[in-house]
Amino acid sequence: MSLASRTNTFGLKGRALRHTITATAVTGFSLFGYDQGLMSGIITAAPFNYEFPATYNNTVNQGAVTSCYELGCFFGALFALMKGDRYGRRPLILAGSIIIILGTVISVCAFRDSWGTGQFVIGRVITGVGNGLNTATIPVWQSEMSKAENRGRLVCLEGAVIAFGTLIAYWLDFGLSYVDSSVSWRFPVAFQIFFALILLIGIINLPESPRWLVAHDKKPEAMEILGKLDEESPDSDYVVAEISVITDAINRFDKAQVGLKELFTHGKSQHFQRMMLGVAGQFWQQFGGCNAAIYYSTVLFENTIGLERRLSLVLGGVFATIYALSTIPSFFMVDTVGRRTLFLVGSAGQGISFLISFACLVHPTTQNAKGAAVGIFLFIVFFAFTLLPLPWIYPPEINPMRTRTIGASISTCTNWICNFAVVMFTPVFIGKSDWGCYLFFAAMNFLFIPIVFFFYPETAGRTLEEIDIIFAKAHVEGRQPWRVAATLPKLSLAEIEEQGNALGLYDGDFEKENAETKEEVDSDVKSGENDSNGPLQPVDQV
Repeated sequence: MSLASRTNTFGLKGRALRHTITATAVTGFSLFGYDQGLMSGIITAAPFNYEFPATYNNTVNQGAVTSCYELGCFFGALFALMKGDRYGRRPLILAGSIIIILGTVISVCAFRDSWGTGQFVIGRVITGVGNGLNTATIPVWQSEMSKAENRGRLVCLEGAVIAFGTLIAYWLDFGLSYVDSSVSWRFPVAFQIFFALILLIGIINLPESPRWLVAHDKKPEAMEILGKLDEESPDSDYVVAEISVITDAINRFDKAQVGLKELFTHGKSQHFQRMMLGVAGQFWQQFGGCNAAIYYSTVLFENTIGLERRLSLVLGGVFATIYALSTIPSFFMVDTVGRRTLFLVGSAGQGISFLISFACLVHPTTQNAKGAAVGIFLFIVFFAFTLLPLPWIYPPEINPMRTRTIGASISTCTNWICNFAVVMFTPVFIGKSDWGCYLFFAAMNFLFIPIVFFFYPETAGRTLEEIDIIFAKAHVEGRQPWRVAATLPKLSLAEIEEQGNALGLYDGDFEKENAETKEEVDSDVKSGENDSNGPLQPVDQV
């Protein structure tokens, strides 16, 4: 197989190929989770502080060394936002994997007497750039290679493997805490290469997104990939029909993508409000305290609660294990209970958890310290099945087609920049006020509850077109979208078209262009120009 080939498939087809694509994709998100937990167990370790004395008992430097990674992730995601569609999904994931390996090598090779702290920080930033590219690109690549009915579950799966990666990091840090040398931190840092190599080998031997190939006039390659995904011949009726549907969708929707300026418009489409709902979810995920707990749980157990270091590392491992197990309910609840209810439950539960930790630390005693630890454990349970997956699910659903790509990308960039801010200020905040940090995060979680209640409509079980109807009706009737969503029954395709026309949602010129495209495709199908094996169904019957 050629490295440059966009149609590599490991020699697999059908279900085996789809499973391999999923396994490769989730490996990238396991690395995301591993990096979240990596620094928690080594930032206060004696061998690490010996090698980088600037971090010893210096909360500002500890925050900077840890959070510089998020800054790299932000710029990697920003590059994917601006240039991702130009280069394709596969090249960006390839580049991300190689950059992660390069950054990891630079970090591992840092030594005390050779500007060690600076080199470690540079390596962390470079690793972050690679991971930013991957986290912004992998979900798009995976969704475009998957069947529509599996996409929601796959987002929850990505959340679950983030927690699994964190679990590996915590227990690896604990095991190597018995090693009294720089191996105790160099090996965990170097272990990032293990995930990156799996991702690199996988993406080299897996195909480019067929949708991206069609959009860039490479239909023969797209047909070859679709044939292998569906275990069909590339020129079979099924594959040709699927290519026709993809082409129709691109002609309808990709040409409708707009720039940054239209994000700030209101009216029936409510572009700005809908973008801000996605951005707010990512903002509150971070300022709700998740990464303050995940990155620094061991530090919190040791320095704030006052536990012995070894016990703190054990509790950190238990914390990560509970985190991973608590993601399981999201697979069953996200579509049955609904996004809005889980947002409310998660925010209330997280707020109460931090309030418990705050109350126990106001008058610190050994017994109260145990209560503070219970609050932290309770927090991660609520976070894992609510605000871990929801801010990644909601933006692509809530943004309309015309601004979906850029709106969802801005919410991702918001996640990384807020992640950087929280990880940077948390050790300083804890150093200045042991219990004040918990009170702040409790207040932020409680503040999110009325925002969700008054502004977030339920999207579970709704088609993307129904969500457009909800916001248009809310604008025309002067009501809040959540009220419209609560009273509007599920709509059939005919009802969606009828209400869309009545609300004036559809652009006449746009519909005309779509009709002409559809007519051309159907004409080709009827004349047999796209198929050598027999007639196909018209697009609207596929």
